[in-house]
Amino acid sequence: MITRTLGTGGLEVSAIGFGCMGLSHAYGIEVDQQAGVDLIRSAVDQGVTFFDTAQVYGPFTNEQLVGRALAPVRDQVMIATKFGFHFEDGRSTGLNSHPDYIRSTVDESLHRLGIDTIDLLYQHRVDPAVPIEDVAGTVKDLIDAGKVRYFGLSEAGVDVIRRAHAVQPVSALQSEYSLWWREPEAEIIPTLVELGIGLVPFSPLGKGLLTGTITAETRFATSDLRGNLPRFTEEARAASQAVIDLLGRIAANLGATNAQVALAWILAQNPAIVPIPGTTKPHRLAENLGAANVQLSAEDLAELTAATDQYTVATDRYPAAMQSWVNR
Repeated sequence: MITRTLGTGGLEVSAIGFGCMGLSHAYGIEVDQQAGVDLIRSAVDQGVTFFDTAQVYGPFTNEQLVGRALAPVRDQVMIATKFGFHFEDGRSTGLNSHPDYIRSTVDESLHRLGIDTIDLLYQHRVDPAVPIEDVAGTVKDLIDAGKVRYFGLSEAGVDVIRRAHAVQPVSALQSEYSLWWREPEAEIIPTLVELGIGLVPFSPLGKGLLTGTITAETRFATSDLRGNLPRFTEEARAASQAVIDLLGRIAANLGATNAQVALAWILAQNPAIVPIPGTTKPHRLAENLGAANVQLSAEDLAELTAATDQYTVATDRYPAAMQSWVNR
């Protein structure tokens, strides 16, 4: 697996990471613990060095799983986790990035992960009740204390990115970005390039939509978050079919898959972009990682970009309560 560098501080990771959320959160399927451990360790064996989790995934069970899986290879990998949600009785009740709460929950994350230092610590969502300067200053203190190595933000807007970066250099911004969601290209990515900050796209396969396995007729389990997302209505899924068909045609010509072409398109956009697709299936893991070897021609890239330029669905990504946490 080739590597890429996030930020200017030397955070070197595999060009494709592994988003671990779906192993215990969000899609209605919590995998068996041992199966999750085996999958994560298989990712390591295939060259992945960058693993993404968060306090809220579970909550907490995902950090525990990631820590257990990576314990034998701790010195070979970079572990990213996130703070920013408030918890009561093991449930998330909203945002909380107050400095004392950050410090206490980071200590809890370190314990769950079984590590002394978090490689990359993100603020999961911008908390409007806490100045970002206070958040960045708290993370700076954690870095000085040796509990954290690098600072990241998630779903932050340009103003917040600039203000945070002025206090403590930001190594990476995590944001949804894919052929299906290109909003970051307008303001976010130019700002990251200017400041030397890496981009870590989550949902780089459109939460599965770009794989071609989801159609307008697909029905989601009640515990699957996609069933409540505005961009996963039957109408919105139908509108995306032309892009999915194009992915399929280009993939067939290359002897690749839809997912590999979609990930290869992201990798071709900028050398400081590291997508973190997730999966619960070993064969999908191998498929996703194979995208690092897919070379798209200039014509392929242009055709895919032009097709998604025409794809517009005028809906938010999330229900209103979740959308309010996106700092854009």
